[in-house]
Amino acid sequence: MRKLLKEFDIQLRKSLGQNFLVDQRALERIVEAAELGPEDIVLEIGPGLGTLTRLLAAEAGRVVAVELDQRLIEVLKQTLADWPNVEIIHGDILELNPADLLERHMAGLQYKVVANLPYYITSAILRHLLTAEVKPRLMVVTVQLEVAQRITAEPGDMSLLAVSVQFYGRPRIVTRIKAGAFYPSPQVDSAVIRIDLHDHPIAEVDDAEGFFEVVRAGFAQRRKQLRNALSAELNLPASEVAQALGRAGVNPRRRAQTLSIEEWASVWREMQL
Repeated sequence: MRKLLKEFDIQLRKSLGQNFLVDQRALERIVEAAELGPEDIVLEIGPGLGTLTRLLAAEAGRVVAVELDQRLIEVLKQTLADWPNVEIIHGDILELNPADLLERHMAGLQYKVVANLPYYITSAILRHLLTAEVKPRLMVVTVQLEVAQRITAEPGDMSLLAVSVQFYGRPRIVTRIKAGAFYPSPQVDSAVIRIDLHDHPIAEVDDAEGFFEVVRAGFAQRRKQLRNALSAELNLPASEVAQALGRAGVNPRRRAQTLSIEEWASVWREMQL
């Protein structure tokens, strides 16, 4: 990796979250967790120098790798020259529609996401993919350990991020990765999480935008009781909010982090903004 960076005169940019995973066993664990076969189409985000991409290409039928840093495109073309089933795209994944990227490759509109996500936009990328018109059926991504723990939290320690992910899929931590497995080494450890997307959202909600408006309001002031947080953020009388919570079977004195996805759905139905 150092040789490649020197050859192409590339200085890695912290602002782009360029900490590349170099530990072979960790890379193999990521690929194993994705359970790839020749029928699979993989969307990789931030391939860097192609270390993970090569392993994905060896197992999957097609890999579409989206890289933001123009300087790395030429490196990828060289390192992946022997893999005709890899397509390299220069662009910002947050500005691209996955269906447009993969349309000509997908059979039955099925694809998997496998990536070492840039840490500074992890939440934004997850939200972008999970709310896309054509969603992946499986995601295996490397994120900061703390973020992985937040995503997989249970009621009592939930966050807006946890609700946002668990509404669409079932996340679990596959493995932890020490900071020394990356080059350059970040200041924190990481984890690989696998998200198996539900065929349908786990809760009966026909208006995801309205649902998350209520959830965001609840978490905006997470130290407050739910009655007060929702009242303040949604500009509704506290008594009206308390009555809606009561009808939903949720104690108004509870706090946002204690609610399950199903309870949030009940609250949303009673609020009906």
